[in-house]
Amino acid sequence: MSELPLPPATRILGNSGIEVSPIAWGMWRLAENGRTAADATRLVHAALDAGIAFLDTADIYGFNGSGGFGDAEALLGAVLAAEPALRSRMVLATKGGILPPLPYDQSADYLRKAIDDSLRRLKVDSVDLWQIHRPDILAHPQEVARVLDDAVASGKVKTLGVSNFTIGQIAALQHFLGHKLVATQPEISPLRIDCFANGELDQAMMLGLTPLAWSPLGGGRLAAPEAPRDKAVAAALDAVAAAQGVSRSVAAYSWLMAHPAGIIPIIGSQNAERIAEGAEALKVRWTRTDWYAVLVAARGERLP
Repeated sequence: MSELPLPPATRILGNSGIEVSPIAWGMWRLAENGRTAADATRLVHAALDAGIAFLDTADIYGFNGSGGFGDAEALLGAVLAAEPALRSRMVLATKGGILPPLPYDQSADYLRKAIDDSLRRLKVDSVDLWQIHRPDILAHPQEVARVLDDAVASGKVKTLGVSNFTIGQIAALQHFLGHKLVATQPEISPLRIDCFANGELDQAMMLGLTPLAWSPLGGGRLAAPEAPRDKAVAAALDAVAAAQGVSRSVAAYSWLMAHPAGIIPIIGSQNAERIAEGAEALKVRWTRTDWYAVLVAARGERLP
């Protein structure tokens, strides 16, 4: 039975030459539940000690509908201020361009401010990857590209990416950029399989973009599936998980990582044990038969 290759111990972020772990940790909920800098420090150490050195945050993380904008970045900044040596152990990514209640703003003045504000909150001179979080339809891609190129030229940002962009929006921005994109961050999971057929991953491979998958566990639905389709996907994952001695979550991460585009799943948990557990995905071996069984369950119908 044909086996797919195991994921590599590290990946290169786009064509940047920056080496990243094949799994990332996301801090969407880092600032929730009254977490202190000490709490956040333990989580950062858990990720780094497990070899998960690609950390992804955003300026909107922490916003609760009325306040908290920037709180997750500020909490990570407190961690880095207390232990500056941690910065050299991580590849640090953040995002901007969402401005409640507008909701999106990629005008030149706001983008410049958003990048500077993120650096200030994070207490760093530069980030390794800066991503536009969601596209602003009212911003011309040429204007956006100028600001992003300037951010790279100034040293504030090492590489550029986008999140939740369509294929056409990526192509338009890429056309105007001097410093080309290295990453795209769509929602991908065994329950969200659009990108396998709609051309997003094909474009990523063509342009050399590293796909970062947000919500790789289907927003928690894989943990407690209720709909028939969700249960079928969970069962297909469980067959591999049981055979290889890992959890369903780890099987889901590894299923994404088996794709030739080099998908990097972003672990969303803020639990130290669950973050560290993600590294087990590196040892899960998929056959083509098992991989397609998950896809068929997700499709809810046979392959054509």
